[in-house]
Amino acid sequence: MEKADLKRLIAERYQLLHVLGQGSMGTVWAARDEVLGRQVAVKGILHTPGMPDVEAAQLRERTMREARAVAALSHPNLVTLYDVVQHDGDPYVVMELVPSRSLGEVLQEQGCLTEKQGAAVLDAIAAALESAHRAGITHRDVKPGNVLIADDGRVKLTDFGIARNVAEATMTARGITLGTPAYIAPEVAQGGDVSAAADRWSLGATMWAAMAGEPPYVGKNVMQTINAVINGDVPVPAGAGRLAPVISGLMRKEPTERLSLVDVRKQVYQLLPEPGTDAFEVRAAVQPPIVVRPKPKIEPDAPLADDPGPLPFLVTKPLGPPRRRGRLTSALVLVVAVLLFVAGSGGGFALIRFVAGASLLPPAEQTLPTLPTLPTSATLQPRTASAVLANGDQGGKFTLHVEQSWSAYAEQRSADQRLPASAMVHFVSGSGAYEVTVQRFPEYYPKRDIKVYVAGVQGRWPGRFFGGEMAPTPDLAGPHSEASVQFIYRTVEGDEPNALRRSHFSRVLPYGNDLWVVEVVVPTEQEDEARVRLFDAIASTFAPV
Repeated sequence: MEKADLKRLIAERYQLLHVLGQGSMGTVWAARDEVLGRQVAVKGILHTPGMPDVEAAQLRERTMREARAVAALSHPNLVTLYDVVQHDGDPYVVMELVPSRSLGEVLQEQGCLTEKQGAAVLDAIAAALESAHRAGITHRDVKPGNVLIADDGRVKLTDFGIARNVAEATMTARGITLGTPAYIAPEVAQGGDVSAAADRWSLGATMWAAMAGEPPYVGKNVMQTINAVINGDVPVPAGAGRLAPVISGLMRKEPTERLSLVDVRKQVYQLLPEPGTDAFEVRAAVQPPIVVRPKPKIEPDAPLADDPGPLPFLVTKPLGPPRRRGRLTSALVLVVAVLLFVAGSGGGFALIRFVAGASLLPPAEQTLPTLPTLPTSATLQPRTASAVLANGDQGGKFTLHVEQSWSAYAEQRSADQRLPASAMVHFVSGSGAYEVTVQRFPEYYPKRDIKVYVAGVQGRWPGRFFGGEMAPTPDLAGPHSEASVQFIYRTVEGDEPNALRRSHFSRVLPYGNDLWVVEVVVPTEQEDEARVRLFDAIASTFAPV
């Protein structure tokens, strides 16, 4: 970010004050929300110099999408994500500003935690992760640097891994791990999927370090540390006292044998500080900084966490209602097409573009380098997952042919005025350019029909759903309340010249009392090719189990 940026607001709302920390992925600033008059933290996710335009666009897209998913979380032990905006083509994440030290800094100052301090941290972070996991969100990088000890004594988890860059995503697809080596789970170190169980291991490793004053695994280099995590014995917690069995229960090599977060909290309950007492010393309140514009020189402050690098994590969320942020971040959607099913063509689409004779295409062509190569049907492999609500919902298991290297994330969607609660599974390519989602609405019938779902999609983009006919498509084998359909719509987010154009192919499938929606999201520039190589190839393989 240039110093000249201090002369204007980010997204016409957030006035930057001073630097809190810097990392490889951007800078965290203390800022003032000029609308609500409160102090916030603003993290600029900046692409590295020389990054190709297409990779920068993918980084922006992943940041915006993943931040929206994390913004749905609300818990007293989580740093709240308030907003995500774009400024000069770069995404900025607006968060709760927590005057604090990281647990890593606390350990540097005092060596290790007392038993009561350890119990307070363990209970708080377990509660935070429990809330995130219920929403289908995994953290991926629980470590002392991402645990904040607030000046008022509160304990909060931050940095859920939003916007890990394209290079990191590619490395993950090739089996190289993300996260901090000393705290990652053995299965993740071997290139396996990151799961809620992996977060529990990382919590155990973090608490091991908190009580011993050093990480559980220390090698001369990264590969030596990773080898110890994978092949070494789990070390006995040192200096943990009555917390030792809990830490050992979290750090079990077999993921299915690790303690649940509920059991963790039950076991540490008796060790928590008495009500009205603080485990950590309450530090003197610091007067909020005064806005000065322009600020001629910016000096770095103490970091918000050890490494402000990537913000939160895994789980993506499809495009939701655009927020009106003025001309800098206006979102425009053109839900455009109506499909005519062509018999014998495998459910292909013929786009009908109309609305008072006006073109429904975005107003300008994007000038981007060659987009990532599309996968072929030969690389698609069967995968099994479950779209299940957290309220004891039964069923929801399905199979679908998707690239094996694509990351899978789960999401829970709350009911709104238009649609009931649903469970969604996302499959996202390493580059972030392609996404497949499977959404399930349990007990959708008999109270609703497909028209209600389509109206719900339309409602997410008020005034921008351009009508037409939906095309029929083959029904699922089994009972169904009405005929299946499919349609396509386009979205455009952001302003020129950095607008993101996406095409969404949707297949809507009644099955028993449930409604399933299989959607493939691709860059609009590859729409025609992706329709055949992705949508037709993938959607036809979907089947509930």
